Amino acid sequence: MRYRVRHLTEYVYGAPVTLCYNMAHLLPRDTGNQTCLSRRLHVTPMPIYQTEGTDYFGNPTYYFSIQEPHKKLTIDVECLYEVTPLELANQLTLGSITCGELRQLLTDAGTPELRMVKEYLLNSPLIPRTAELAAFAQDTFADHVPVLQAALDFTHKIFNEFTFDPTATSVSTPVDQVLKEKRGVCQDFAHLAIACIRSVGLPARYISGYLETLPPPGQEKLVGADASHAWFAIYIPEMGWVEFDPTNDLMPSDQHIVTAWGRDYSDVTPLQGVIFDGGDSQNIKVSVDVQRC
Repeated sequence: MRYRVRHLTEYVYGAPVTLCYNMAHLLPRDTGNQTCLSRRLHVTPMPIYQTEGTDYFGNPTYYFSIQEPHKKLTIDVECLYEVTPLELANQLTLGSITCGELRQLLTDAGTPELRMVKEYLLNSPLIPRTAELAAFAQDTFADHVPVLQAALDFTHKIFNEFTFDPTATSVSTPVDQVLKEKRGVCQDFAHLAIACIRSVGLPARYISGYLETLPPPGQEKLVGADASHAWFAIYIPEMGWVEFDPTNDLMPSDQHIVTAWGRDYSDVTPLQGVIFDGGDSQNIKVSVDVQRC
């Protein structure tokens, strides 16, 4: 399957910004079933300095600096992807290791790979481990349950017990509030799943990207109506990192497009940086289009 993804971000400031330094996680990342065939990135005003790099987690990064006064900043990224469907049926037959066995493997951590995986057991800036979170997940991730089955069941649990509500949270809403109110968006559900999984001693990471959405039957797809998406992955030794989408109660295959992964959203924020001046207010508008080619 081929997808063309356009991600347009516009900032409008209350007063001119005289200087800005930024880092973006908007460039494509290749994965085991995803390849970027082409890409285009355009920033307005023209940066005086720009360079690409790779962050600690292997995600492509784009750094740029603008040193002329501007009241509007536009970052326009367009990429063409080739996405190969994952063999989910084969994955379901591979996941035999139990939660208890994985916890013991991580305690021993006898290989470099397992030692690196242990990083995803720790607290991260937006995801703490707590007894309350562990209590919510401990029955699902009991020692005798295969990790893959537990992750599937927990994805289903979040989907059934939580309500998608874009007005209930913000990017900084803590996971304990999401657990209490049982409302949120894809970022909240991914953070909650990761927080619970880590709280029961298993490794999980945050994934940011895009999801192909389809209009209701008989209606045309609106330009700019798509959005960024978030889901999570859990580590299973014989399988590697296996992905789950609790917002949609499924295992991603060929409709999810990965941009970046890390410990939580703070590691893969689409744009972060420093501005000088700009007044007391700023408005941001994000438009995303995911189209099959």
